Amino acid sequence: MRTDCCHAEAPDSDGRAISPVLGVVLLLAITVCLAGVLAVALTSVSVGTAPATATFDLEADGETDEIRLEHVSGDEIDVRDLSIVVAVDGTDLTHQPPVPFVGADGFDGAPSGAFNEEADPVWRSGERVAFVLASTNDPVLESGDRVRVSLAVDGQQVARLETTAV
Repeated sequence: MRTDCCHAEAPDSDGRAISPVLGVVLLLAITVCLAGVLAVALTSVSVGTAPATATFDLEADGETDEIRLEHVSGDEIDVRDLSIVVAVDGTDLTHQPPVPFVGADGFDGAPSGAFNEEADPVWRSGERVAFVLASTNDPVLESGDRVRVSLAVDGQQVARLETTAV
């Protein structure tokens, strides 16, 4: 009598049946770890504020030594966060306007608009500001000079304007 027809053989003992399952578990574990590292990295990156975007016009008058700026359009600018660099014929002024101000070295009188310390410090679209260079500021502004004004908010340049003084 034959008994081996109903007797099942033992599965192969070399571990082949468990290899695919172990591979899938390892791939899932690696994926979860990488997703965790990526999530931590993304949450630790700080998103800075976007720099202000605005358009300005520049006028310079060599007869009156006045420099006028108009905020034509764009974001409001808090002049307390604004820095200005004025250059005449490629040379930066000895004294730069410390906006907002009233009676600063190198400037005559008080500026107008948001640059005046007594005014609303928010410079809005449609508003003009002006300041007059004193004769003690160097170089002296004359008709025909090239005038460059750079505006930066919190250290980020917002505009670089150039004109010829009338």
